[in-house]
Amino acid sequence: MPVDAAPTFDLTFQRVVPVTAAQLWQGWTHAPTLMKWFTPAPWKTIDAEIDPRPGGIFRTVMRGPNGEAGGGGVGCVLEAVPNRRFVWTTALGPGYRPNPVAEGGFHFTGILEFEPVAGGAMGAGGGTGGTLYRATGRHATQADADQHAAMGFEVGWGLALDQLVALFA
Repeated sequence: MPVDAAPTFDLTFQRVVPVTAAQLWQGWTHAPTLMKWFTPAPWKTIDAEIDPRPGGIFRTVMRGPNGEAGGGGVGCVLEAVPNRRFVWTTALGPGYRPNPVAEGGFHFTGILEFEPVAGGAMGAGGGTGGTLYRATGRHATQADADQHAAMGFEVGWGLALDQLVALFA
């Protein structure tokens, strides 16, 4: 089957947010900033390493409110266009080395797109406009997409986005 004829098993949501594309980029590519918002409360991201260039690392470590481990992992950056697009995958580690699938887990590719828009209030920073934020989780199978959806992809990523926006409000 040609690649472009393959079925897609994507989960996507988008929202216009009152922050700049540069602020969203910082939130996703600067580890100290990412650790402040990435995991929906009461969970926390307790460590992160990000090298925002193709082949670079995207690694997070998460902890629950009772000290339980969960989520996170090591991935590989596939594309990094400052203030526009950030793409990484859990299928590969840094340097494009294949990652094993954790038992009961799945791989996905995260695609973040930031598109400036005109109009609307920008919040405390002043000015007008905002940014169309689009997040896509691309999966190899419907079962993987269903598992990610059941874990709360849209709700969880939306809550995390609210936390990111609040950092810059």
